[in-house]
This record gives sequence, structure tokens and C-alpha cells, in this order.
Amino acid sequence: MKLSRGASLVVASHNPGKVREIADLLRPHGIVVRGAAELGLVEPEETGKTFAENAVLKARVASQASGLPALADDSGLSVAALGGEPGIYSARWAGPGKDFSIAMKRVEEELNKRGAKDRSAKFVCALALAGHGIEVFEGEVHGRLVFPPRGSKGFGYDPIFVADGMSRTFGEIEPAEKHAISHRARAFAKFAKAVLE
Repeated sequence: MKLSRGASLVVASHNPGKVREIADLLRPHGIVVRGAAELGLVEPEETGKTFAENAVLKARVASQASGLPALADDSGLSVAALGGEPGIYSARWAGPGKDFSIAMKRVEEELNKRGAKDRSAKFVCALALAGHGIEVFEGEVHGRLVFPPRGSKGFGYDPIFVADGMSRTFGEIEPAEKHAISHRARAFAKFAKAVLE
């Protein structure tokens, strides 16, 4: 499937930070982005066992409901010392109010409870495009966790994640700098090469 300049695309997310980040990445390509919440689309239950399965599920539901191509992102934080948790449950660790200060505190508490010295982690992103068929694009960025959280830019777990080769957290860097190296940017680069004209 190809998307040309001026095409409309639904971002199958109710997370305003995620919709904004994807819209920023698509802006130079002239794609018109609509968020799922803006269109009144329901959020399907994420029953997949992987990031890719959940992204496909969300993209398919949004595309069928809107009649437009839909791009869904399922992404999260995978902490080595926690056996990959929170992983696909990254948003759920933030509770029903999606309060990521609670989620970041829980990560720190789980590491302390296990006496884990290893702070290595990675952000993982799977982008699924649904329209005429389904295509999946994945990206990762490796780094380490720091506590207490630092910075108010970005969203989610950004204030505790420092990418390899950096000294500042994703919560401390400007969005443009994050877009150049993030897990979402790496998945998006594959998406752009395959789909955008």
C-alpha cells in the first residue's frame, strides 16, 4: 500500500502524545492525520501477546470503523532485569488514569525489590498499517534507566530512559532530537521507505 501527499490517515490511538509524535513524523510527507479520539473511534481491547499483534489489532479496527487507512503503534518499555516487563503492559502499569509517574515508580520499586543492579532497557515500537492488507514495521532503541525521573518533555517513560550514547533522558531532549533516534522513528523510517511516495 502506498500513501501519497494529501492522503488521510487515521492514527489508531487515544494517546495525545503518541498522535502528536506520529503527526510530526508524517507532516513533511503531506499526510493528513486524524486521531482515533477525534473521530470518536472505540479503543479495542489489546489481547495480543506481542507489540506487533496489538498494533495490527488496533489498526484493523480503526481502518474498518473509519473507512480510511489506519496506522497503529504499540510500543513500550522492556527492562532486562524485569524479564522484559512492563513490555506490552507498559500503559497498564500507569493505571486507569494513565499516570506514568505511577508506572515509573513501579519500575523502580520492582528493580529494588529484586535487588537488580542491571538498569539496561529498551523501547520497542511496532507500527501496523491497515487498509488494503496489513503491513508491520518494527524499531528499537537501547539504553538504560535512571532514577529519579528527569525532564518534562516527551511522555510515558521518557523521563527515566537514557539512550545509549546519550547523557540526557528522552524527557530532557527536544522532540526533534528524540524523533531522530527513537524506537518510533526507527520503525517509522521503515514505514516511510515502504509506504510513503
